[in-house]
Amino acid sequence: MIQERHIYNDNSETEKRLLEAAGAIFAEYGFRAATVRQICEKARANIAAVNYHFRDKEGLYMAVLRFVHKTQAEKYPADFGVHPGSSPEERLRAYVRSLLYRIFAEGRPGWHMKLITREMLEPTRALDMLVREAARPLHQDLASIVRSLLRETVSDKTVRLCTLSILGQVVYYLRARPVISRLYPGQKYGPKEIEELAEHISQFSLLALKALSKKMNSRGHESDESNTKSRCSRNRG
Repeated sequence: MIQERHIYNDNSETEKRLLEAAGAIFAEYGFRAATVRQICEKARANIAAVNYHFRDKEGLYMAVLRFVHKTQAEKYPADFGVHPGSSPEERLRAYVRSLLYRIFAEGRPGWHMKLITREMLEPTRALDMLVREAARPLHQDLASIVRSLLRETVSDKTVRLCTLSILGQVVYYLRARPVISRLYPGQKYGPKEIEELAEHISQFSLLALKALSKKMNSRGHESDESNTKSRCSRNRG
């Protein structure tokens, strides 16, 4: 059974080397095909070090996934510089920028997103932990922003669909990157392009949410008028 206790010690050079080496190996071969021997050779560590620091291969895999999430969350937090009192519009822009930088920012190991993507395509028992500790909190943060941009009485289903639609725009650039690079060879993902893309997705989403909110308000008004006319008709009868 996968051990869910986080046992990464920032002060251990051996642990750090194992995490970095394991991340690259797991991303390249997948959890099931990767071997402890491969990881230890790359980390220049004794095989017994995995058992000592992480208990087993699964424990190491869990620690690597947590390491990636922790690193990304610290460097690119979801609020990304906005304060709690910021408008929902500002919070949405910050959220989208955070996700895009997590995906495309220069300077992070290339295996980070490759590993996360592989886990989603070839899920292991670690996926439940990843959803609980990383994906769910991020989803809830965005859902809260979406609800604020619509109206408090909007249905949970509407909030869920809008939230997933915004996330879908961001994730598409990651999952379809090989296709995009062939369709649009000039597409780049440097800081300038990330900022432009974040603004486009944010503006596109804000306009869509505004239109949806207006439509729902209009329907609510029409429903109120219809109920009023129905009551008046019954009273005359």
